[in-house]
Amino acid sequence: MDNAICLNSNTYHGYSLEEAVFGAQAAGIRFMEIAAVRGHTEHARSDMNDDEIAALLGLLAENEITLLGMCGHSNIVTEEGRAQFRENLALASKLGVSYVVTGTGETHDDDHVIEDDTELVEIFRGLAADAAEHGLTVAIETHGNNYGTGASIKSLIGKVGAENLRINYDTGNVIFYGDARPEEDLVDCASSVVALHLKDKAGLPKEWNFPAIGDGNIDFERIFRTLIAAGCMAPLSIEIEFTPDGPGSVEAVHDALARSAQKTRALQASVSA
Repeated sequence: MDNAICLNSNTYHGYSLEEAVFGAQAAGIRFMEIAAVRGHTEHARSDMNDDEIAALLGLLAENEITLLGMCGHSNIVTEEGRAQFRENLALASKLGVSYVVTGTGETHDDDHVIEDDTELVEIFRGLAADAAEHGLTVAIETHGNNYGTGASIKSLIGKVGAENLRINYDTGNVIFYGDARPEEDLVDCASSVVALHLKDKAGLPKEWNFPAIGDGNIDFERIFRTLIAAGCMAPLSIEIEFTPDGPGSVEAVHDALARSAQKTRALQASVSA
Protein backbone atom coordinates (compact mmCIF):
# COMPACT_ATOMS: atom_id res chain seq x y z
CA MET A 1 0.00 0.00 0.00
CA ASP A 2 1.73 3.16 -1.24
CA ASN A 3 -0.71 5.90 -0.22
CA ALA A 4 1.29 8.90 0.98
CA ILE A 5 1.26 9.58 4.72
CA CYS A 6 0.47 13.24 5.19
CA LEU A 7 0.01 15.67 8.08
CA ASN A 8 -3.22 17.62 8.21
CA SER A 9 -1.89 20.79 9.81
CA ASN A 10 -5.19 21.25 11.69
CA THR A 11 -3.64 18.74 14.08
CA TYR A 12 -1.63 21.77 15.22
CA HIS A 13 -4.69 23.96 15.80
CA GLY A 14 -3.61 26.70 18.18
CA TYR A 15 0.04 26.27 17.24
CA SER A 16 2.17 27.71 14.46
CA LEU A 17 2.98 26.32 11.05
CA GLU A 18 6.63 26.20 12.14
CA GLU A 19 5.64 23.87 14.99
CA ALA A 20 3.63 21.72 12.59
CA VAL A 21 6.64 21.46 10.27
CA PHE A 22 8.86 20.48 13.21
CA GLY A 23 6.38 17.78 14.24
CA ALA A 24 6.13 16.41 10.71
CA GLN A 25 9.92 16.26 10.43
CA ALA A 26 10.21 14.45 13.77
CA ALA A 27 7.56 11.94 12.72
CA GLY A 28 9.23 11.29 9.36
CA ILE A 29 6.33 12.78 7.39
CA ARG A 30 7.17 14.49 4.11
CA PHE A 31 3.74 15.61 2.94
CA MET A 32 1.26 18.10 4.34
CA GLU A 33 -2.35 19.19 3.87
CA ILE A 34 -2.33 22.79 5.03
CA ALA A 35 -5.20 24.36 6.96
CA ALA A 36 -6.52 27.69 5.69
CA VAL A 37 -9.81 27.81 7.56
CA ARG A 38 -10.70 31.41 8.38
CA GLY A 39 -11.26 32.01 12.08
CA HIS A 40 -10.10 28.52 13.04
CA THR A 41 -6.73 27.25 11.83
CA GLU A 42 -5.00 29.76 9.58
CA HIS A 43 -1.63 28.24 8.70
CA ALA A 44 -2.27 29.81 5.31
CA ARG A 45 -4.55 32.77 4.57
CA SER A 46 -6.18 33.98 1.39
CA ASP A 47 -4.96 37.53 2.07
CA MET A 48 -1.28 36.54 2.16
CA ASN A 49 0.90 38.65 -0.09
CA ASP A 50 3.47 37.23 -2.47
CA ASP A 51 6.31 37.61 0.02
CA GLU A 52 4.36 35.74 2.71
CA ILE A 53 3.51 32.93 0.30
CA ALA A 54 7.15 32.71 -0.78
CA ALA A 55 8.22 32.50 2.88
CA LEU A 56 5.69 29.73 3.56
CA LEU A 57 6.80 27.72 0.55
CA GLY A 58 10.43 28.34 1.49
CA LEU A 59 9.87 26.98 4.99
CA LEU A 60 8.37 23.80 3.56
CA ALA A 61 11.07 23.41 0.93
CA GLU A 62 13.85 23.85 3.49
CA ASN A 63 12.31 21.00 5.47
CA GLU A 64 11.60 18.84 2.39
CA ILE A 65 7.85 18.87 2.92
CA THR A 66 5.51 18.90 -0.07
CA LEU A 67 2.01 20.34 0.04
CA LEU A 68 -0.63 18.00 -1.39
CA GLY A 69 -3.88 19.71 -0.47
CA MET A 70 -5.50 22.51 1.47
CA CYS A 71 -8.37 22.66 3.94
CA GLY A 72 -10.31 25.69 2.76
CA HIS A 73 -13.66 25.18 4.49
CA SER A 74 -16.27 27.91 4.29
CA ASN A 75 -20.04 28.04 4.47
CA ILE A 76 -20.68 27.74 0.74
CA VAL A 77 -24.45 27.97 1.09
CA THR A 78 -23.95 31.71 1.69
CA GLU A 79 -22.67 34.31 -0.78
CA GLU A 80 -19.95 35.32 1.68
CA GLY A 81 -18.87 31.71 2.11
CA ARG A 82 -18.68 31.14 -1.63
CA ALA A 83 -16.58 34.28 -2.03
CA GLN A 84 -14.25 33.02 0.69
CA PHE A 85 -13.96 29.66 -1.02
CA ARG A 86 -13.10 31.26 -4.35
CA GLU A 87 -10.37 33.24 -2.58
CA ASN A 88 -9.10 29.96 -1.15
CA LEU A 89 -9.02 28.44 -4.62
CA ALA A 90 -6.78 31.28 -5.77
CA LEU A 91 -4.53 30.73 -2.74
CA ALA A 92 -4.41 26.99 -3.36
CA SER A 93 -3.29 27.61 -6.93
CA LYS A 94 -0.40 29.76 -5.66
CA LEU A 95 0.56 27.09 -3.12
CA GLY A 96 0.67 24.42 -5.81
CA VAL A 97 -1.72 21.93 -4.21
CA SER A 98 -4.02 19.66 -6.19
CA TYR A 99 -7.22 19.69 -4.11
CA VAL A 100 -9.13 21.96 -1.72
CA VAL A 101 -11.39 20.59 1.00
CA THR A 102 -14.68 22.13 2.10
CA GLY A 103 -17.86 21.18 3.90
CA THR A 104 -21.37 22.25 3.00
CA GLY A 105 -22.19 24.49 5.97
CA GLU A 106 -20.60 26.16 8.96
CA THR A 107 -17.20 24.72 9.84
CA HIS A 108 -18.43 24.26 13.41
CA ASP A 109 -21.90 24.24 14.95
CA ASP A 110 -23.53 23.50 11.60
CA ASP A 111 -27.24 23.14 12.36
CA HIS A 112 -28.68 24.15 8.97
CA VAL A 113 -30.90 21.45 7.47
CA ILE A 114 -30.75 20.92 3.71
CA GLU A 115 -34.01 19.25 2.70
CA ASP A 116 -33.75 19.98 -1.01
CA ASP A 117 -30.26 19.80 -2.53
CA THR A 118 -31.24 21.47 -5.83
CA GLU A 119 -29.59 24.78 -4.90
CA LEU A 120 -26.53 23.06 -3.44
CA VAL A 121 -26.03 21.07 -6.64
CA GLU A 122 -25.92 24.31 -8.63
CA ILE A 123 -23.57 25.89 -6.09
CA PHE A 124 -21.10 23.03 -6.40
CA ARG A 125 -21.43 23.02 -10.17
CA GLY A 126 -20.29 26.63 -10.18
CA LEU A 127 -17.50 26.15 -7.63
CA ALA A 128 -16.22 23.08 -9.48
CA ALA A 129 -16.03 25.17 -12.66
CA ASP A 130 -14.13 27.87 -10.74
CA ALA A 131 -11.74 25.23 -9.38
CA ALA A 132 -11.20 23.76 -12.84
CA GLU A 133 -9.89 27.14 -14.04
CA HIS A 134 -7.14 26.76 -11.42
CA GLY A 135 -6.54 23.09 -12.25
CA LEU A 136 -7.91 22.08 -8.83
CA THR A 137 -10.21 19.40 -7.46
CA VAL A 138 -12.87 20.26 -4.87
CA ALA A 139 -13.10 17.63 -2.13
CA ILE A 140 -16.32 17.62 -0.08
CA GLU A 141 -15.60 16.44 3.44
CA THR A 142 -17.77 14.05 5.42
CA HIS A 143 -18.68 16.77 7.86
CA GLY A 144 -21.56 18.71 9.34
CA ASN A 145 -25.28 18.37 9.77
CA ASN A 146 -26.19 17.18 6.27
CA TYR A 147 -23.36 15.25 4.62
CA GLY A 148 -21.65 13.20 7.30
CA THR A 149 -21.24 10.02 5.27
CA GLY A 150 -19.43 9.08 2.10
CA ALA A 151 -22.65 7.62 0.71
CA SER A 152 -24.46 10.97 0.99
CA ILE A 153 -21.61 12.88 -0.69
CA LYS A 154 -21.29 10.31 -3.46
CA SER A 155 -24.97 10.86 -4.24
CA LEU A 156 -24.48 14.63 -4.20
CA ILE A 157 -21.47 14.66 -6.54
CA GLY A 158 -23.32 12.32 -8.87
CA LYS A 159 -26.03 14.95 -9.25
CA VAL A 160 -23.47 17.70 -9.87
CA GLY A 161 -21.69 15.74 -12.58
CA ALA A 162 -18.32 17.52 -12.38
CA GLU A 163 -15.24 15.34 -12.79
CA ASN A 164 -13.18 17.51 -10.43
CA LEU A 165 -15.66 17.17 -7.55
CA ARG A 166 -14.71 14.32 -5.21
CA ILE A 167 -14.90 13.14 -1.60
CA ASN A 168 -12.61 14.01 1.28
CA TYR A 169 -13.33 11.07 3.55
CA ASP A 170 -12.88 11.79 7.26
CA THR A 171 -13.06 8.49 9.13
CA GLY A 172 -13.77 10.00 12.55
CA ASN A 173 -16.37 12.45 11.25
CA VAL A 174 -18.41 9.64 9.72
CA ILE A 175 -19.06 8.41 13.25
CA PHE A 176 -19.45 11.83 14.91
CA TYR A 177 -21.55 13.57 12.23
CA GLY A 178 -22.88 10.70 10.13
CA ASP A 179 -23.77 8.20 12.87
CA ALA A 180 -22.26 5.45 10.71
CA ARG A 181 -19.24 3.17 10.76
CA PRO A 182 -16.54 4.19 8.28
CA GLU A 183 -15.48 0.55 7.83
CA GLU A 184 -18.90 -0.06 6.22
CA ASP A 185 -19.69 3.33 4.68
CA LEU A 186 -16.38 3.58 2.78
CA VAL A 187 -16.92 0.38 0.77
CA ASP A 188 -19.32 1.86 -1.77
CA CYS A 189 -17.68 5.26 -2.16
CA ALA A 190 -13.92 4.59 -1.97
CA SER A 191 -13.51 4.99 -5.72
CA SER A 192 -14.76 8.59 -5.37
CA VAL A 193 -12.32 9.53 -2.60
CA VAL A 194 -9.48 11.91 -3.54
CA ALA A 195 -8.24 12.57 0.01
CA LEU A 196 -8.69 10.87 3.34
CA HIS A 197 -8.51 12.42 6.78
CA LEU A 198 -7.10 9.61 8.86
CA LYS A 199 -8.82 10.37 12.15
CA ASP A 200 -9.44 7.92 15.00
CA LYS A 201 -12.49 8.04 17.26
CA ALA A 202 -12.83 7.09 20.93
CA GLY A 203 -15.71 7.35 23.37
CA LEU A 204 -19.38 7.68 22.49
CA PRO A 205 -20.40 8.50 18.89
CA LYS A 206 -21.26 12.17 19.65
CA GLU A 207 -18.34 12.67 22.03
CA TRP A 208 -15.58 14.97 20.78
CA ASN A 209 -12.70 12.55 21.25
CA PHE A 210 -10.30 12.11 18.33
CA PRO A 211 -7.04 10.64 19.69
CA ALA A 212 -3.84 9.45 18.06
CA ILE A 213 -4.22 6.77 15.40
CA GLY A 214 -4.51 3.42 17.17
CA ASP A 215 -5.87 4.89 20.42
CA GLY A 216 -9.50 4.85 19.26
CA ASN A 217 -11.88 2.16 18.03
CA ILE A 218 -11.72 2.45 14.23
CA ASP A 219 -10.54 -0.64 12.36
CA PHE A 220 -7.99 1.00 10.09
CA GLU A 221 -6.73 -2.28 8.71
CA ARG A 222 -10.19 -2.82 7.26
CA ILE A 223 -10.23 0.78 5.99
CA PHE A 224 -6.90 0.27 4.23
CA ARG A 225 -8.00 -2.99 2.64
CA THR A 226 -11.05 -1.21 1.25
CA LEU A 227 -8.82 1.48 -0.27
CA ILE A 228 -6.64 -1.19 -1.86
CA ALA A 229 -9.64 -3.03 -3.30
CA ALA A 230 -10.93 0.21 -4.85
CA GLY A 231 -7.52 1.19 -6.21
CA CYS A 232 -7.78 4.40 -4.19
CA MET A 233 -4.43 6.18 -3.80
CA ALA A 234 -5.76 9.09 -1.72
CA PRO A 235 -3.19 10.54 0.69
CA LEU A 236 -3.65 9.50 4.31
CA SER A 237 -3.82 12.88 6.01
CA ILE A 238 -3.38 12.32 9.75
CA GLU A 239 -5.68 14.59 11.76
CA ILE A 240 -5.77 14.49 15.56
CA GLU A 241 -8.31 16.75 17.26
CA PHE A 242 -7.98 15.39 20.81
CA THR A 243 -10.78 16.26 23.30
CA PRO A 244 -12.40 19.60 24.20
CA ASP A 245 -9.59 20.09 26.73
CA GLY A 246 -7.05 20.04 23.90
CA PRO A 247 -3.63 18.37 23.90
CA GLY A 248 -2.22 20.47 26.72
CA SER A 249 1.07 21.28 25.01
CA VAL A 250 2.73 21.24 21.62
CA GLU A 251 4.96 18.42 22.91
CA ALA A 252 1.82 16.31 23.38
CA VAL A 253 0.84 17.03 19.77
CA HIS A 254 4.31 16.01 18.57
CA ASP A 255 4.06 12.76 20.53
CA ALA A 256 0.56 11.93 19.25
CA LEU A 257 1.62 12.62 15.67
CA ALA A 258 4.76 10.50 15.94
CA ARG A 259 2.79 7.57 17.37
CA SER A 260 0.12 8.00 14.69
CA ALA A 261 2.67 7.97 11.88
CA GLN A 262 4.34 4.87 13.30
CA LYS A 263 0.98 3.09 13.63
CA THR A 264 -0.03 4.08 10.10
CA ARG A 265 3.19 2.71 8.64
CA ALA A 266 2.74 -0.54 10.54
CA LEU A 267 -0.82 -0.87 9.24
CA GLN A 268 0.31 -0.20 5.68
CA ALA A 269 2.96 -2.89 5.99
CA SER A 270 0.43 -5.32 7.45
CA VAL A 271 -2.10 -4.98 4.63
CA SER A 272 0.66 -5.13 2.03
CA ALA A 273 2.16 -8.35 3.35
